[in-house]
Amino acid sequence: MLEISEIEEESNAGRGRRSRKPVIVAAVAVVVVLVVVLLIFGRSLFGGSETPVEIITGDFPNYPIWGIDVSAHNGEIDFEQVARSGVSFVYVKASEGANYRDRRFVENVTRAHQAGLKVGAYHFFRKDVAGDKQAINFIRAARAARLDLPYVIDIEDWQNSAFVRNATVKGNLREMIAQLRHVNFDVMIYTNKRGYNDYIKDDFADMPLWLCTFTHPDSIDAQINWHMHQYSHCGSIDGIEGDVDLDLFCGDSLQWEQWVATGGYPDKLAQ
Repeated sequence: MLEISEIEEESNAGRGRRSRKPVIVAAVAVVVVLVVVLLIFGRSLFGGSETPVEIITGDFPNYPIWGIDVSAHNGEIDFEQVARSGVSFVYVKASEGANYRDRRFVENVTRAHQAGLKVGAYHFFRKDVAGDKQAINFIRAARAARLDLPYVIDIEDWQNSAFVRNATVKGNLREMIAQLRHVNFDVMIYTNKRGYNDYIKDDFADMPLWLCTFTHPDSIDAQINWHMHQYSHCGSIDGIEGDVDLDLFCGDSLQWEQWVATGGYPDKLAQ
């Protein structure tokens, strides 16, 4: 028979064991919730916004003008083979932030022109860097080569600071655009759907838009006035080793010629 003290100890131990069970269950529940949140929002928080879906270019008969965008990351490119694949244009990374310059920029632009392609330059926008400093870097880099297409500011959360207020991002972007326009650069903005909603829709909707979304172009929200569409990060093109980004122009061949002639601002034809 147990003594009273032993009975009390056993009872207390039992209460201790019972009291820990809800804590353990709650902890497990929290872990499960965190895993689900990361699965749902992880790509948007730490890079990208959608799962890439490979779509064959031939699926777009209403969009005959298509191209690619490249950087030093793509290595040495045989642009003659690229052109023979049916590509009409290429965007080449020129700069990033206040100081970085892509080491293959001039080489890529020169070889793309030699292959008969239309060429543009893009700048990767750093959300936490002053717009005027980024504009200076882009201007100096881009002026090293002859270009045919609007100058692009690539703004997205991927590989960017997650601790910058939207108002600050918009202010830096507005400052950069103003500086580029001051030197007569026609500017287009590249972003994905999240970037469009966060930074572009309410403040820069009047500017030419290059939208990244891994969907068929006809399924893009009709309220988004897009001019170019990046539809895959997983393209395969002769002349390039590995995956390459695939893009298309919103329009036919005649509209493309007008768009290029006006730096992405067809309204100029009426002026």
